[in-house]
Amino acid sequence: MNSHNTADLLIIGGGVVGSFFAYHATASGKKVILLERNSAPVGATVRNFGQVVPSGLDETWQPYGLESLEIYHSIQSQFNISVRQQGSIYLASNDDELTLIHELHSINSKTHYRSELWSAAQCYERYPQLRTGYCVGGLFFPQEVSVNPRTMIHQLHKFLAASEHFESRFQTSVRELRTDRGGLVKAMTNSGEELFASRAIVCSGSEFGLLFPERFLASDLKAVKLQMLRLKPQPQSVLPGNILTGLSIRRYESFRQCPSWNAVKAREPRESLEKQWGVHILFKQEADGGIIVGDSHEYASVAEYDRLGFDLSTDINTFMIDEAAKIMNLHSWDVETSWAGIYCQTEHSSGVFTETIGDQIHVVTGIGGKGMTSSAGFTKHYLKRICDD
Repeated sequence: MNSHNTADLLIIGGGVVGSFFAYHATASGKKVILLERNSAPVGATVRNFGQVVPSGLDETWQPYGLESLEIYHSIQSQFNISVRQQGSIYLASNDDELTLIHELHSINSKTHYRSELWSAAQCYERYPQLRTGYCVGGLFFPQEVSVNPRTMIHQLHKFLAASEHFESRFQTSVRELRTDRGGLVKAMTNSGEELFASRAIVCSGSEFGLLFPERFLASDLKAVKLQMLRLKPQPQSVLPGNILTGLSIRRYESFRQCPSWNAVKAREPRESLEKQWGVHILFKQEADGGIIVGDSHEYASVAEYDRLGFDLSTDINTFMIDEAAKIMNLHSWDVETSWAGIYCQTEHSSGVFTETIGDQIHVVTGIGGKGMTSSAGFTKHYLKRICDD
C-alpha cells in the first residue's frame, strides 16, 4: 500500500465543516487527505453572509459559536483569512422586538456572554444610514466577527497547506467509499485511484447523496434555498459589522428562549410575503464597500430537491430591496450581483445530521445556516468524540 495514498483521516468535502475538521485533525498530528470534487469550494460556504454570530444560536450551539470566535482569531493572528471584529447589532423596530432583545440580554448576562443594550439614539449614532422611525433600540455583541465568505475558505486552505500533515486534492470526487477487508476505509476516486485511511468523514450533503443514496433519502434532511444580493461598492455608506434587523429577531433560535417569544409570534400576521419566502433582512458591508443584503429561505425534502430549481426570483429580490430600503437610507441600491445558495439542514433536535456507517465512516452534514458561525468549534469536539471511541 502506497503511503502517499494512506492517511489517518479522509475528509470528503472542502467546505467550512470539512476544512475545520482538517484544521483540528492536523493540529493533533493526524495525517489528513481532503477531497473536494470542484476546483475550489463553490457551495453554501461561499454563498452566505460571512457573519459569525453566536448571538443567534440556541443554548446548545452557542458554546460552539463562542469557541469558533476564538479559533477564527487564532488563525487570523497567524494568517489573514479576512476576519474583522466589528460586532453584531440586532435592531428592534417595535415594542415586541424591543422586549425580546431585553430578554435575550438578561439571558446573556446569566450565561456570561457580553451584550450591550443600546438606545435608539446610540443605534443612529453608530449607523447614520438608519432611517428615522425604524429603530427603537438595539442589542450589540462586541465580540462577534465577520469574514468575507468568498475569501475565507480559500485562505483557510492555504493556511492548512503549510502543515506537513495536510494534503488537499481538488477536482477529485469519490465514486465509492467502504470499509476494506484490511480494516481501513477505502475510497475509490473518479480517476480510479484508491485511497485508504483509518477513518473517513463525509461533510457534504451532495456526496452523502451520491455515496449512500438510500440512507440519504431515508434521512430527515431538508434542502434550503436562499437568495441574496450584493449592492455595488459605496464607500459613502458605512455599515460596520453584522447588522440584523427586526425580522431576524423574530427568526433566530436564540430568541426562542425568551419568555415573550410565543406571545410575540402569536401576534404576527399569518400570511405575509416575508413568511411565504422566509425573508429576514440582514446587511453586511465588505471591505471594498459592497453591501450584501438578504436573505430568503425556501424548503424541500431531499427527495424533492430538484423542485427548488436554479432560477433567481426577481420578486424576491425586489421585495428584499424594498424592505431593506425601509430600514437603511443608502447612497445607492444598484445591484452588482445576485445568487442562490442551497444547503442541507436536519429536523433533528441535535441541529446537525450525523450517521456512522460501519464504525469508521462518519457522515456529518446538515448543519444548516449556522455553519460559518459554529463549525470551527463543533468539529473540534466531534472529532475528539469519534477518535476517542
